[in-house]
Amino acid sequence: MTDIIKLTAAEIAEKIASGELTAVEVTEAHLARIEAVDEKVHAFLHVDREGALAQARAVDEKRAKGEKLGPLAGVPLALKDIFTTGDMPTTVGSKILEGWLPPYDATLVRKLRAADVVILGKTNMDEFAMGSSTENSAYGPTGNPWDLTRIPGGSGGGSSAALASYEAPLAIGTDTGGSIRQPAAVTGTVGVKPTYGGVSRYGMVAFSSSLDQGGPCARTVLDAALLHEAIAGHDPMDSTSIDAPVPPVVEAARNGSVRGMRVGVVKQFRGEGYQAGVVQRFDESVGLLKELGAEIVELDCPSFDLALSAYYLIAPSECSSNLARFDGLRYGLRVGDDGTRSAEDVTALTREAGFGDEVKRRIMLGTYALSSGYYDAYYGSAQKVRTLITRDFERAFEQVDVIVSPTTPTTAFPIGERADDPMAMYLADLCTIPTNLAGNAAMSLPCGLAPEDDLPVGLQIIAPAMKDDRLYKVGAAVEAAFVARWGHPLLEEAPSL
Repeated sequence: MTDIIKLTAAEIAEKIASGELTAVEVTEAHLARIEAVDEKVHAFLHVDREGALAQARAVDEKRAKGEKLGPLAGVPLALKDIFTTGDMPTTVGSKILEGWLPPYDATLVRKLRAADVVILGKTNMDEFAMGSSTENSAYGPTGNPWDLTRIPGGSGGGSSAALASYEAPLAIGTDTGGSIRQPAAVTGTVGVKPTYGGVSRYGMVAFSSSLDQGGPCARTVLDAALLHEAIAGHDPMDSTSIDAPVPPVVEAARNGSVRGMRVGVVKQFRGEGYQAGVVQRFDESVGLLKELGAEIVELDCPSFDLALSAYYLIAPSECSSNLARFDGLRYGLRVGDDGTRSAEDVTALTREAGFGDEVKRRIMLGTYALSSGYYDAYYGSAQKVRTLITRDFERAFEQVDVIVSPTTPTTAFPIGERADDPMAMYLADLCTIPTNLAGNAAMSLPCGLAPEDDLPVGLQIIAPAMKDDRLYKVGAAVEAAFVARWGHPLLEEAPSL
């Protein structure tokens, strides 16, 4: 079992295709790992043992018949519990949807099934994707496999923890302000936010519709690219989906190089609040890029300093609108419907019981920002700042091919440390938020351990919209250089559970 769970997704797919392993053997190994360690990690909210084994048997039958298998056929995957699944509950980490079985699969889920990926189950997350630590889940926090007393990032901490604890070789996350990249950074894994509209949002429960984006999570750059290719592409069911070919991400991951590329370093992505070890590892990564043949260009993007403030007006405003559908009348939790109360009373009681503190905080903040007399002063002004950030990116990409930065200002902080300080929690997304506001593509990959606490540090790579392949080209080059010099920071150094 140990040998199987340590394989990359690409290696697993190759061994299944050649007959060296069966999909059932691979699935059973990962289910056994979940059973052995998930009580400590709490990465999963729902494990679909029978469904996963049925999918695996179908892959083995295809191979036995000589049918062609896809690049990820038989590879297990952990799915963030924000995507609708017709055969598994979708709770979005909230009591208001506890036990809810959707009537349809999300487009992303349908694509995974069509690719013969084996879905192991649904992973824990901050309620409605609102948080940076997975502490806001109504079902309890997830632990970071590097140190179970620390956070695994958020909102997709369950997916990142499943990867880092070898419970799955692939996972799916969503990224509204950094919820794929920040968990990847603090768990030593790879996470990619595709260009906004590059992966369908149909069937992904909405938090902030102009910012939300699903994407791949993995332990290597190539694995992330293979998953990216499987889930991306135009979807007529999603009005924001881009009708254009998927960038050649797998080819880029297999032929990584930065020679001759111009790599930007933004001066706003460092300074007060950044952990010394994070800055040290980032500076070493920039030096490595230079050694590999990249030209380093200093950039000034002044509007990035306003990104956090703009985000925390735009995202709550959109959340207050999106979450209005959870009224206790149509589906999900219903409280107080005893025949004596009005519909308004039932809705109020349901929301009081079903939503957690952080969700309530953001709904109130967003409702206030959208209210009469305040719309232009708050939401309207934030959208103007968003335009300035987009223009800063456009000017930057006239000078460089990609931008690099630390993914997070610090390594994983202790569970509970920032629970009562929302502003301190929000600062975890300081480096990731500008990309969501502009709709660009971005990746986080491991760049070593911080010397002061021996915890993973993430390197963020940002590319222009629809140039997602540049992420993989640069990421693969950096990953190969790290492996050659120091070994993979996760595959060889992560603590065992």
